[in-house]
Order: sequence, then structure tokens, then C-alpha cells
Amino acid sequence: MASDGPNDHCRTEVIGGAAPRHLVSTEEEPVKSLSSKSPSHRRLSAFVDWIRTPDDREERIKSQADEVRRRLRGKAESDKLIIRSMPFSGSYEKGTGLRRHMQGEAEIEGQDVDIAIVIDPRSVPAGADRERLIERFLSYFRASYPDTQASATRSSVRVAFVGSKVNFDLVPMLAVEGTDREQLLFRSNGERRRTSIQNHIEFVRRRNKRSNELPGRVKFNECVRLVKWWRHYCEGSAQQIEEVPSILVDLLCAKAFDQHGVAATYTETLAQWFSTMADLALRRRLVAFDDFGSVPDRTADDRQWAVLDPVNPDNNVLPLAWNNLHIGELADWLSNARDQWAEVESLERVDEVDKSRRVLIELFGNPFKHHGEL
Repeated sequence: MASDGPNDHCRTEVIGGAAPRHLVSTEEEPVKSLSSKSPSHRRLSAFVDWIRTPDDREERIKSQADEVRRRLRGKAESDKLIIRSMPFSGSYEKGTGLRRHMQGEAEIEGQDVDIAIVIDPRSVPAGADRERLIERFLSYFRASYPDTQASATRSSVRVAFVGSKVNFDLVPMLAVEGTDREQLLFRSNGERRRTSIQNHIEFVRRRNKRSNELPGRVKFNECVRLVKWWRHYCEGSAQQIEEVPSILVDLLCAKAFDQHGVAATYTETLAQWFSTMADLALRRRLVAFDDFGSVPDRTADDRQWAVLDPVNPDNNVLPLAWNNLHIGELADWLSNARDQWAEVESLERVDEVDKSRRVLIELFGNPFKHHGEL
């Protein structure tokens, strides 16, 4: 058994397709499902309640976001820009964000809050002005908050408020004429990408709704929270990967949910999900969805793995900088976690409660010791 030390679960070397660490039963009768009263499920229920963004922080985020919107709108409109809307997007709106935790050996910054800035295209002449939207909103923000850290990314203005410890990603984009559900995103490298804030949120909410209609405690968005926390913990000891994008996590979880739904316990649900996600990454299987159109029979690029944006299937959400080493590292993380979840299930069935808890600490880090209690 691995120790409780930091990130031991991500250091285990995994060879693709290797058998799980737990002993596989040779009995022919089907294995019974775990009870919702099982210790691992109860611990995970407590932990997932703790890792969500606390209500008082949600209120501070909303209050600060309202002020940011008001100031930026004023600057933009004085510069003759017409802003149609400034909606929340990302994990904040999807209900998959995490609390901030900066102690010990498992540091989680907490959710970045995405605010889309949807601009009427008639107020931005075609050409160079459209390519400089990020620069323009960076200057608006710096004029409004001269003492606050802000920088430009490929597609947003990233802001860090030190006092409230809230980070925002401000994403300027143009509305697409003839529709109120599509936008055009301009990146700093000149790339233009068609997207839809509304459809991205709808994609997650459909799965939330389906899981909410099922009996029991386990919900889609809460499982996504657990996978995201595990992801952050793995990043702390990564060799190749700097960051696993949240949209990649969302889509892998959605594919696992579409295949399995949710079980009666978090333990069984995540065991099924990680088995599927490991298979997708190890075998480089195409991940695509038909929520908003037909699934393409091939990808638009020649990268070794494709996880396609359900809103725009021409967009492979895998980071452009990733190569086979990055994909292989993620596959190792997933396959190792698959084996650990199988071990938790096996230990629960023979009442080895303390041992199953130790494996859960391997998966989620030291915070699970204190916030995954029965």
C-alpha cells in the first residue's frame, strides 16, 4: 500500500492495460453493489460537500463580478462599443467549481470565474480592431483597477484580486448576427473560433438534470467536482503536464456519464467513470457528442487524440502544446486511479474500512483526512 505522502498516487508507474491492484474474484455470481451506507460513500459525500465553493464566497464572487461588469461596461461604452451581455460562464455557472484551499501539500486556487463580454459586431469594424479586443479590455480593466494584477492570455484578460482572493477570466467575443446563442471568439494569435456560451452551459445542465432525476445522492456535477480535485492533486507531481484544462475534464466525465450514468454510491460511480476515462485515453479513442449536431466520423486535425468540443466539433480541446508524452501521462494518471477505485471497492466488500480510507487519501490528498470523515 502506498503511503499518505503527497501525490504518491500519481507517481505509480502504470503500463497501459495492466490489471488492477485489487484481487479479482473468481466467483461466477455477480458482485453485489455497495450500500449507500458504505463508509467510502459516506466519506465521499462529506468530502464533496466540503470541496464545493462555500455559499459566502459565492456571494462575494457575485458582488465583485457585478462591480467589474459595471466598470468595464462604462469604459467600453465610452469607447463606442455596444455590449449585448456579460454572462457568467465556465464552472461557476455549471455548478462544478471548487473551494479555495491553500494549506498543506494539496493547494487548490479555487475556481476561476469566467465572465463573457458579448459585443455587438456592428460596433467593432472588421479588421485589426477585432484582433485587438483582448488588448482593449485589458486597458479598460487597468484603467478601472490600476492596483489589481491583470494580464492577457490567448483568449481572455486574467485578473487576480488579492484582497478577496478571487480570480476572473474576462473573455471578450462578438455576437454572431442572426442568432442569440452563438459567439465568435478572437484569440491573440489571430485565430477565430465559433462558440456558444449558452450551449456549453446547457451541455452540463442536461446531464445534471438527468442525474437529478435518478434516486440517490450521487449527482453528475458533484462527481465532476471530485474528478477536478483529483486532477489538481495529480498536477502537483506532473512530469510533462502543466495543466489539464477544465473543459477536457468536463468532456471526459460527460462521456463516462453517458455510458454509465451514476450508481447508488460515489465509490461505484467513480470506479466506472475512471475505467471508461482510462480506456479513452490509453486507446486514444475519439471523444465526441451529438448534443448539438451529428458526430463527425473523423477529426479536423491529425493529433494523436481528439476530444471534440460538442458546440464546435472542429475544435479539439486538447491543448495544442500536448504531444504523445502529455497524453501518455494523463492516461497513466487515469489508469492508476482506475485501479485505486477498484481497490477501494474490494476493500469495502471485506470491511477493510481503514485501508480503503488510505487509498482515498492517495486519490484526493491530505485534505481528505480531515474533510472526508464519517
